Amino acid sequence: SQGGTTSAYTATVVFTTLEAPCEVIPRTVVALKVLLDGPYRTANGLMVDSLRARNLVPLTEPYTALGHVVTGPLSTTATVMAVTGTNAVVDWVLVELRAPAVPHAVLEARVGLVQRDGDVVAVDGVSPLGFCLNAGSYRVAVRHRNHLGCMTGSALALSANATGLDLSASATSTYGTNARKTVGSLRT
Repeated sequence: SQGGTTSAYTATVVFTTLEAPCEVIPRTVVALKVLLDGPYRTANGLMVDSLRARNLVPLTEPYTALGHVVTGPLSTTATVMAVTGTNAVVDWVLVELRAPAVPHAVLEARVGLVQRDGDVVAVDGVSPLGFCLNAGSYRVAVRHRNHLGCMTGSALALSANATGLDLSASATSTYGTNARKTVGSLRT
């Protein structure tokens, strides 16, 4: 109607806010550190970033093409690859959360970027790796296309608060025997 004060569209509507996607607010987060033996240099305790410096690290992860089922973001940016120093990218890694009692069962796999100091970060170049699995106990496995993989010796309690895991530390137990090489006091 003309000039009226009431509209036919004034009905009260209730909105339900859905939970944020796990890519935005992960349910489990791992602050992982790993050293790859090939690029590791004992002289300075860092890995070399020669592949990145020569623009040989692709902006899109390589594991899907190798047949792995990977969830979450699959590419990074030129800005992340331009970082130099201890946080420079060395290469892509595949990080898997596995069942505690059945360690061959991959429950979720995400890609990360390993930096010269060993930190494994998300594709934004700064955040620890987040997963969609609910908080719980999981084995964590790290794979690289040119190195042998490594997995925790037992399950870790993971939650939305970043859980630290240093696979370069000799005190961290791993699955199997001789899963890592000893280099001084570190494991690669």
